[in-house]
Amino acid sequence: MALALISGGSGMIGKALSRWLLARGNRVVILTRDAYKQPAYGESVVWDGVHPGIWMDLVNQADWIINLAGENIGAKPWSSARWQQIRDSRILSGELLSEAIRRASHKPSVFLQISAIGFYGTQDISDSSAWDETSPSGSDRLSALCREWEDSTKMVEEYGLRRLVSRTGLVLAKGAGVLPRLELPFRFFAGGPVGSGKQIYSWIHINDLVKGMLTLLQDSEARGAYNFTSPEPVSNLEFSRTLGKVLHRACWLPVPGAAIKLALGEMSTLVLDGQRVIPGRLMNEVGYKFEHPSLESALRSIYPG
Repeated sequence: MALALISGGSGMIGKALSRWLLARGNRVVILTRDAYKQPAYGESVVWDGVHPGIWMDLVNQADWIINLAGENIGAKPWSSARWQQIRDSRILSGELLSEAIRRASHKPSVFLQISAIGFYGTQDISDSSAWDETSPSGSDRLSALCREWEDSTKMVEEYGLRRLVSRTGLVLAKGAGVLPRLELPFRFFAGGPVGSGKQIYSWIHINDLVKGMLTLLQDSEARGAYNFTSPEPVSNLEFSRTLGKVLHRACWLPVPGAAIKLALGEMSTLVLDGQRVIPGRLMNEVGYKFEHPSLESALRSIYPG
């Protein structure tokens, strides 16, 4: 029975991935900062994401290590202190896991590092090109964070591990992640596009994200960075209209970009800017078949009826 050691396993992606791994007969151990919190799925061991500890013994037993650790980037405004938390929760945990693997006498076979399509920066609404894994990194603060985030575990490749990097788009899941925030105005009959509505949202259903990760973990030829987005990105306006349609609500009340910037400051880039990112390697090299390639299919699976 293969052991999957997951940091950040108590979040939306970690819970979904743990559930699928357990259903396949794997043993799942979550690295958690909360000694009193029982994981929704699998076992748990305490760590702080900064210091070595007895949790390192599990690295010697692990077949797969999956690093999902990181503070929710959209949970609070980006003050200097908050940004430091966001950065440290990603970089320090990645470096610590790399050090644990260096020390291990028996090393895992594969390491999966989560990242984000923020790696590519934001795309001007007049640019209709699609970005894949060959596209360069951006030049903004989020891009720099993603580069540093990915590099925090690059060293494991020198220790003989096959390393995977999952650059995720907007993850759609019931009652978790960003979708409840996008849904809320429609529930109050006040839904509509945000800002210009022309910014592109590159999204993925949680099932496709998890199934795609499992596909790569099991593929001995897979390595490097992969975009985890649907092959059909949409504009914010199309996203809003489709969400309204599925929820049986009108899409009629635009939210001015100026109001979003005033409320969120620099963090407003998460909703006002976008990028058209496609899963080039997943489709062309791996041959992954999406369960939900279209937005309407994805949303109807989340909001049946």
